[in-house]
Amino acid sequence: MVRACIQFLAAWTVCSAAAHAETPAAFCARVGTDDTLRPIPAALAPAVNAAFRTAMPSDVAMRMTVFRCADRRVLVCSVGANLPCGKADTSRVNVGAAQWCKEHRNAPFIPAAETGHTTIFDWRCRNGRPVITEQRFKVDRRGFIAEFWRQLAP
Repeated sequence: MVRACIQFLAAWTVCSAAAHAETPAAFCARVGTDDTLRPIPAALAPAVNAAFRTAMPSDVAMRMTVFRCADRRVLVCSVGANLPCGKADTSRVNVGAAQWCKEHRNAPFIPAAETGHTTIFDWRCRNGRPVITEQRFKVDRRGFIAEFWRQLAP
């Protein structure tokens, strides 16, 4: 029994280490599509910088960038003040905007702090009610804001 447990633990350790060593490209090739946002490994920092035309140090890129898998491809997004990487808010009803408009009846715009940073719309107030002025962002097939994501070269 003890010997069987030792063999199991040894095999689990090897498999676990191999799973952690799997590259995002290999992972995405294996799973196909997975909307889970995962941190990037340090090895991807140069590719992220190339994709976004930035010069982030590796530690910053690792802190600020996530990846997900779409159709066996690696997509990356770098989080910023107004750059959310999660799913987009496509609702045409916005509670934060409605609250803002109660006090700013004819405001020409509603701040993202009120509407939420994930909304795909620009909003204004007209006679105390929120109104969509335009669709600012496109949404990809998986529900993310398309403009914030970049595909990494295979």
